[in-house]
Amino acid sequence: MYYRLILLSKDILMMQLDDQAFIQLAKYFQALAEPMRLKILNGLRDGEKNVTALVEISGGTQANVSKHLTLLTASRLIKREARGTKAYYTIADQRIYDLCNLVCGQIASQMSQEAAANEALIFSLQATQ
Repeated sequence: MYYRLILLSKDILMMQLDDQAFIQLAKYFQALAEPMRLKILNGLRDGEKNVTALVEISGGTQANVSKHLTLLTASRLIKREARGTKAYYTIADQRIYDLCNLVCGQIASQMSQEAAANEALIFSLQATQ
């Protein structure tokens, strides 16, 4: 895989990736592009959980949560540890929450701007009546 790291201000790394690297990056984001998987990741925020706890937190079925846990494990976003008859899951890299927080902040900002635009529109429509 070819890449070149460029250090930008505020210690941000920007990568210039080849096609294979872009495919891997897309797979990473694809693993995050499912609400149930995001609920599971959020449920693991405060520490390890077994399937039963994650079913309760996420509101999904045991089969559905297990399917998503398998994908998240294969994507290396979470780690699985078997203990006796139960498996426990933890986050593989806490920086995933930095990414989630960044995206949530961006969405909150967009929603705030849309709400302000809608308020301005409603105000102008009321003023013309």
